[in-house]
Amino acid sequence: MRRRTLLTGALAVPVLATAGTTARAAAAPGPSVTPAGRTTLDSRAIYFVSYDGLVNNNSFQKNGILTHKGHQYAAWYTADRNAVVGRRALGAGTWQTVRVGHTLRYDDSHNVISMGVSRTDGRLHLHMDSHSDGFTYVKSAAHLLDDPTELSWTASRFGAPQSTLDGLTLTPQFTYPQFVAAPNGRLQLSYRAGVSGNGRNALAEYDGRRWTELGEWSSSAGTYRSEHGSSTARNMYLHGIDYDRRGRLHAFFTWRERSGAVMCSGGGITNHDTGYVYSDDRGRTWRNDAGTVVGTTGGADRVSVTDAGLVVDPLNPDHSLMNQESQSTDSAGRPHAIISYVPGRFGQCTTDYVADRTAHGRAFHLRKDASGAWRKTEIPVPLNSSQRTRLVLDRYDNAYAVFPYGRIAGASAASGYTDWRLLYDGSGLNAFGEVLVDETRVALDGVLSVMYQERSSGTTPSALHVVDFRLPA
Repeated sequence: MRRRTLLTGALAVPVLATAGTTARAAAAPGPSVTPAGRTTLDSRAIYFVSYDGLVNNNSFQKNGILTHKGHQYAAWYTADRNAVVGRRALGAGTWQTVRVGHTLRYDDSHNVISMGVSRTDGRLHLHMDSHSDGFTYVKSAAHLLDDPTELSWTASRFGAPQSTLDGLTLTPQFTYPQFVAAPNGRLQLSYRAGVSGNGRNALAEYDGRRWTELGEWSSSAGTYRSEHGSSTARNMYLHGIDYDRRGRLHAFFTWRERSGAVMCSGGGITNHDTGYVYSDDRGRTWRNDAGTVVGTTGGADRVSVTDAGLVVDPLNPDHSLMNQESQSTDSAGRPHAIISYVPGRFGQCTTDYVADRTAHGRAFHLRKDASGAWRKTEIPVPLNSSQRTRLVLDRYDNAYAVFPYGRIAGASAASGYTDWRLLYDGSGLNAFGEVLVDETRVALDGVLSVMYQERSSGTTPSALHVVDFRLPA
C-alpha cells in the first residue's frame, strides 16, 4: 500500500491507495490541483459592484485571459478606467502591460473586455465596453502574437479604437462579445443583438482580411407558458459557444422571458430550462440533440422557444436558474455544462433571487454520456453566492468546477463524475466572487490559470491576480 496526498485548500490530506488501484490511477489519474504560483496584474484595478459582479471578472467573458504560442494574455480596466492588455511568457512572474486607448464609460459590470486571436494573421482582437448599446473594438498589428519574443509590447502595436469592426456596423444594441476560433482558422464573434428579455444571438466572422456579418440565429419570438402565466418575448442566454476537437460547435443555453407573469414571485428571475444545440458547419445551421435542423444563421428560421427537442434539462422559472454559466467538451466531443439553481427540496418558489441562491443554490454537472443519454449530478459544495461557476476538463477528461471565491471541486471521468469533492477551498485569495479561467492553457500545458480580483468595498480599487494550478500530467 502506498500513500498519496490530495490538496484541499491549505490542508494536505493523506489518502491511502491499494496496489490494486495504483495501476488504474497511473493510467488515468483522478482530478487534483497543485498551486504553482501567483502573479499580480494590477495592484489597483477598478472596483465597483454592479449586477452582483465586477467588470474585470464576469465569468461569461470569453476570453478575459488566454494563452497562445507560449505567452499568456489578460485584459482589464485600471483604477483610472483605462483598458489595459498584459502579456507574459508562460511561467514568468511579471507582466508587460499596454494601454489600448479606451476608457470605460459606465460603472456597469456587463461592459467587459473580451479577447480573441485570429490564427490566419496572428492578431489579438479586443471587444469591450458594451451593454445593449455601441461597442469599442481594437486589434493588434499582424503577427504580434506569432512572434512575441521579437516584437515589442507597446501601444504602437495596436490600432486606434473603433466603433465598428473595421467598417462593419453591427446592431446598435450590442452585448456579450465572445470570440471563438473556428477550425478553419477564422475568428468568430458571438454576441447578443437587442436587450435582456428581447434579444437574439448572432455571429460575425473574420477571415484575416475582413469581417463579415453572418447574422442572427436565435429568435426572441413565440409564446412560452408556465403554470403562472405566459410571455411572448425573450432572449437565449448562452452558457458558452465552443468547438470540440472534431470541429463541432456546441452551445448550451437558458431562456429568459420578458414577462414576469411566468414566475411565482416578482422577486425571482424568469430564466427557465437548459437547452442545447450544435452546428457542424461553423454556425451556419443549428441542430437539436436529435440532429434535426432548428435554425439557420441569417435566415428566417431561427432557434425558437417553440422548437421541439431543445430542452435537455427542464426547469420552470421558479428556482432562480443562473444564465451564462459554463460549458466544455471532452476528448470524445461530448458536451458538458455547469448549471445552478435552488433545488426543489428548499422550496418550489424563490422569492429573492440573490438571497435564495446564496442560501440554497447548488451547482450541477450536466453531460451527455457515451450512450447518448443526458446525466446530471449535483456537486456537493454549497454556492454560498448568487454567482456563476466555471467548468474545466483536463487531458484525462476529469472535471473541475471553479466556484465563486476561487474554490475548486473535481470529479473523475473514471467514476462517471459521481465522486465530486472539494480540492481547494480558496483560502488566502480574498476573491470577490466570480473568477475567470484560461480555457486555452489547460490543453496546452496542463495548468489551470484563474484570474480573480480581491474583495474591496464601495469603489476602492483592489488587486487583480492570476493564480496557477498544475493539473494531472
